[in-house]
Amino acid sequence: MTHTANDQDQVDIQVATQYLADESAPGEDRYAFAYTITITNSGREAVRLLNRHWIITNGRNRISEVRGEGVVGKQPLIEPGKSFSYTSGTIIETAVGTMEGSYEMISESGRPFIAPVSAFSLVEPSSLH
Repeated sequence: MTHTANDQDQVDIQVATQYLADESAPGEDRYAFAYTITITNSGREAVRLLNRHWIITNGRNRISEVRGEGVVGKQPLIEPGKSFSYTSGTIIETAVGTMEGSYEMISESGRPFIAPVSAFSLVEPSSLH
């Protein structure tokens, strides 16, 4: 059984996003974004990221889901007190959207848990008024 992260599984997740103008084509409803995720293990034992699950919602409330093994081709082992960062990207059809999701993790001692990623915004800068 998989449970939500608790005190033993302290994983902090930070997100930074960037609009990619060079890869976007607003006239064709193509808005490209990069996101950098930093996962910090503030728990007492190493944890491994096994799988990811993203829910991407565009400005028209169209939802797409992405599930997959690892992140950027890796299933990183994150030691206590250490962080793992990676950058990936997504393309949506509107200038504004959100992403949220979770990582399926397992502790070194074999306890599976879910580390949630709170919703974050994808915003093309000129769409802000």
